[in-house]
Amino acid sequence: MTGYVLALAIAVPFSGWLVQRFEGKAVYFIAELLFLLSSLLAGLAWNIESLIAFRIVQGFAAGLIIPLLTTLLVQAAGQDQMGRLMAIVGLPIILGPILGPVAGGLLVEYVSWRWIFYINVPIGIIALALIYVKMPRFPATNRRAALDWIGILLLGGLSASFVYGISRGTEGDGLGGGASIGFIALGVILMIAYVVYAQVRSSAVIVPLGLFRYRSFTGSVIALFLAGFGTNGAMLLLPLYFQNVRHDSVILAALSLIPQGAGMLLARPVIGTLTDRIGARIIVLAATAITVAGTVPFILFPPDVPYWQIGLALFIRGIGVGGITIPVMTDSYTGLAGHQVPQASVATRIIQNIGGAFGSAVLATVVALQLRQAVPDLPHEAAAYHTGFLVATVLTAAMAVPALLLTNKAKAMARA
Repeated sequence: MTGYVLALAIAVPFSGWLVQRFEGKAVYFIAELLFLLSSLLAGLAWNIESLIAFRIVQGFAAGLIIPLLTTLLVQAAGQDQMGRLMAIVGLPIILGPILGPVAGGLLVEYVSWRWIFYINVPIGIIALALIYVKMPRFPATNRRAALDWIGILLLGGLSASFVYGISRGTEGDGLGGGASIGFIALGVILMIAYVVYAQVRSSAVIVPLGLFRYRSFTGSVIALFLAGFGTNGAMLLLPLYFQNVRHDSVILAALSLIPQGAGMLLARPVIGTLTDRIGARIIVLAATAITVAGTVPFILFPPDVPYWQIGLALFIRGIGVGGITIPVMTDSYTGLAGHQVPQASVATRIIQNIGGAFGSAVLATVVALQLRQAVPDLPHEAAAYHTGFLVATVLTAAMAVPALLLTNKAKAMARA
């Protein structure tokens, strides 16, 4: 897992250069092919070392695919319809958390762990066929673009250092452990080094600091980081809550999360249209409030709370979570020129990786520390998870602050 995540973090900065330097459809096809082949090899792995090696290749391919996808979407659709388009393309991202844990649990329990990799092969073949037949060509935006090795190494290094340091924080002595602090400190040093480097080479770096002159981009970046706590972090706690507090099986825990996915599915199409019509600010503020309302019950639920109450809270929470990512991601491109789109895709993906890692690790550490101090009985276990959900709620509510920097088309239309 760590090798996969680190390779993904290092690959993200490369995607911005590749899509400028080469034809976009070809780059996307090769990245998908690499993911398919590495999935097949991971399933065929003959020992743990070979599995780790193929997972690293798979992670690198995944690190190319997602920012390439958003970059090509913006180029294909333009900024005026991005909200609607992100809602459509984001549908598999919602179905993944709903169907993935159930399918994974069934495969591991009744077939073999190898099939969690083999299942990617037929899906990958279909994806490659559709890319080849249906995807339009995307000419290179700058065939003379030089590979910013220093910028890529600094960005990949700081992202990997933060992610690895935080992942180590969930082990041993928590985020205060020596290894964790060391890698996070290295990430801070590399971040400072990149800021200095970007100031010196402002026109040639892979992610220029000039992007932060756009209010909507700055607000989106901060909101994406905080969303790591409200989405990634809380979604890590929920299945653990079902298994450890309510003693559900893995498959039952996965099924119990379906109402949250249903709420996200319900909100997604409406959110895309509204984002294009009125802008991101009002939607993100409302979605943040709904997410908080759906998370607060988990601070208060006793261990034996009826499933229908949990399902209702998760459904409300799903509606809120479904209304955060689309408008935030859409607004990160507002007002940008064409050559800035790949740069913004790289920046937002790096922030998502770091924010997601921070959110998961911080909440996992909060719960783990509470469990170590608690008497080992059910009420105290439940109280530890209540504390984790409290932290998630507070940091989710904090998204209201960067949301004020996002666009408000309704206000602009009223003035006009």
